Amino acid sequence: MRSIWNGAISFGLVSIPIKLVNATESRSVSFRQVHVEDGGRIRYKKVCELDGEEVSPADIGKAYEDADGTMIPITDEDLASLPLPTAKTIEIVAFVPAAEIDPIQIDTAYYLSANGVPAAKPYTLLREALKRSDKVAVAKFALRGRERLGMLRVVDDVIAMHGLLWPDEIRAPEGVAPETPVSVREAELDLADALMATLGEVDISTLHDDYRTAVEEMIAAKAAGGEGVAPPEPGEERRGGQVIDLMAALESSVRAAKEARGEAPAEREAAEVTELKPRGRTEGAGQTGRKKAAAGRTARKAPAEKASEDAVSEDAPPEEKAPARKTAAKKTAAKKTTAKKTTAKKTAQKATGKKTASPRKRTA
Repeated sequence: MRSIWNGAISFGLVSIPIKLVNATESRSVSFRQVHVEDGGRIRYKKVCELDGEEVSPADIGKAYEDADGTMIPITDEDLASLPLPTAKTIEIVAFVPAAEIDPIQIDTAYYLSANGVPAAKPYTLLREALKRSDKVAVAKFALRGRERLGMLRVVDDVIAMHGLLWPDEIRAPEGVAPETPVSVREAELDLADALMATLGEVDISTLHDDYRTAVEEMIAAKAAGGEGVAPPEPGEERRGGQVIDLMAALESSVRAAKEARGEAPAEREAAEVTELKPRGRTEGAGQTGRKKAAAGRTARKAPAEKASEDAVSEDAPPEEKAPARKTAAKKTAAKKTTAKKTTAKKTAQKATGKKTASPRKRTA
């Protein structure tokens, strides 16, 4: 890797020659501006706004624009005369726990490489001291004409330095939090905890830029004479944060996360066991309940009516049950009428016999 700065780390009275290299790189796909009509490149020219002439880099200087628009020229000699003790030195000022550094301060990352064989021993000493102390070093350094704040820590067997923003460069989060008071229920927190536990951890090295991959595929397809890639189907785009029911959204998220991990939610298993039948054809518990109710009604009827009702099947359709019940009622009425007539005849016969027997007794 090409170094972008050469200097030394000032560690008390110890000086460690180092080279500064970029620890990160941009993988974003860059585009050129072209003329839509003919595809020609659009280039920028540096032109003086006073005379309209194009200016070469050698004729371009620096100036500070005042509030009223006045330009104050600043030369390289002016900048070189300023006291800048960290121009060639990374000056360590303190060692602090890593938790004291707010991640919002962290800026660009660099690797510090030992510059030459004599630098190997003090470089290793500082690296091992940082490891054993479990702390990070706060330092000042100068880069590209300005003094910066940095944090040194160990990454594998290398000392890395993160540029830090100055404390006065961090904006206070005023007016960002919700202004309306909101209360969160314990049930919602429990579901949020369950979702966090279900999602679990992830290996950061396995994550990649899906959009960049799609852009590269589109460019390759068009370079091969195609029309690019097909647009995504409706519904493939990730939805925004439109949450209507927070509890339902949390429950759905937990269920989807479990399914993605191959776990079957208990609620779904229970729902599959219970199956609803159409009304009028329900078997099992519903049929048993109707039989019990019919048995209770039958027990309250007369013996003759019970015998008639037993002839009607409980499983028969309603249109078949009605005629059967009418027939049973007619038979029962006929039996009652016949029984009454028989009883009346017997009563008449007994009465006749008594009247006939009385004269015989008087004659005797």
